[in-house]
Amino acid sequence: MRKLKIAVQKSGRLHDESLALLKDCGIYIDNGRDQLKASATNFPLEIYYLRNGDIPQYLKDGVVDCAIIGENLLIEKGEEIGIIDRLGFSKCRVSLAVPKTFKYNSIEDFHGKRIATSYPETTRKYLEEKGIEAELHIINGSVEIAPNIGLADAICDIVSSGSTLFKNNLKEVEVILKSEAVLAVSPTISEDANKTLDKIRFRIQSVLQGRDSRYVLLNVPNDKIDEIIKILPGMKSPTLLPLAEEGWSSIHSVVNRDTFWEVIEELKQAGAEGILVCPIEKMIL
Repeated sequence: MRKLKIAVQKSGRLHDESLALLKDCGIYIDNGRDQLKASATNFPLEIYYLRNGDIPQYLKDGVVDCAIIGENLLIEKGEEIGIIDRLGFSKCRVSLAVPKTFKYNSIEDFHGKRIATSYPETTRKYLEEKGIEAELHIINGSVEIAPNIGLADAICDIVSSGSTLFKNNLKEVEVILKSEAVLAVSPTISEDANKTLDKIRFRIQSVLQGRDSRYVLLNVPNDKIDEIIKILPGMKSPTLLPLAEEGWSSIHSVVNRDTFWEVIEELKQAGAEGILVCPIEKMIL
C-alpha cells in the first residue's frame, strides 16, 4: 500500500487535536522533537508538520496528498482544494471587530474605514457582497493591536472564545464565516494514495461518530416498551433484554450527543428508570 502524505499544523491547538484524532484512529507516530516530517509505525502514513499558511500551496502542488486544516484557511488560500470530511474540532469564526467605544449600527459603518486583517481575500469578498468600500491593511499576526496603535479602525480575524478581542478592547460585530477543522485532499492525489486515504477516512469517521454519540442502558416496565422505543432513535432499533424481575426489561440504544439531555428527559417522563450512560470509543455503521 502506498504511503499517504498528510500535512498538519506545526504547532498550536489544531496540531494537538489532529494528532489526538490520528491516535484515536490507532495510528502511532514516531515523532522526535522538532521534526518536520515523521512516519507512522503501524500504518502507511507520513506526516508533514507545516506552517498553517503554507499547507494550501503544498496541497495544490501535490507535495502532500491530504491535510487536516482549518476551513477558513482553505477559503482564503485554496478554494479549489476539495474538502472530503468535516472533523468537528478547532471551531472558530472569521469576524469583523471594532473598538468597544465604536457605536456600531450596521455593516454600512465600515464604509471608508481602514480594516486590518490576515484574511484579505475573505474580507474583500464579504465587503464586496455587501457593497462596502473599505481600505484593507494586510497583517500577519497580532491583528488585534492595529486599532490601538492607530493603524486601522477595525479588524477582521479569526475568533474562538473572544477573549483576545476582549483583552484588546474590541467587540465582535459581524461574523463573516464559521469554520472548523476539515480533511482536505490534493487535486493531484494518485489512485494508490487515494486507496490509503479511504482506509484512514474509515477510521476517522468511526472515531467521530463515536465522539458524537452516547450509549444508553435503561430499565422499563414492559407495558411502556413501545412508548420508550418511539423516543429512542437508535442505529436500527434498540436492543431489548428481559430483566430478572418479572414485568421489566432493559433497553440498550445510542443517542446523539447534541440531543442527549432532551431525550433523557423524555425517557424519564415515559417511565424509564436506572438510566446508565457510557461514552463510545468508536462506532462503525
